[in-house]
Amino acid sequence: MFVKIYLHKSFEKQYKKLDNKQKGSFKARRDIFIVNPFDQILNNHPLHGELKDFRSINVNSDLRLIYKESPKGVYTFYKIDSHSNLYS
Repeated sequence: MFVKIYLHKSFEKQYKKLDNKQKGSFKARRDIFIVNPFDQILNNHPLHGELKDFRSINVNSDLRLIYKESPKGVYTFYKIDSHSNLYS
């Protein structure tokens, strides 16, 4: 299965602010996501409210990735930040 991922500008901006350990965690989880977006370790789940069209995965204990899947199976990564920064 071929997975196509786009990086939104807001994601790129937030990614640049991550430290090397966080970037490493993201890359490891991204690789799992590419093989199986619903692997249990990712805790992939739908969001609610204003973010109801998006899903989230856990990058580490506090870091979250918000993404959206298009009907054609293309994933766009929109945001990556701490849980409290994304949802407060």
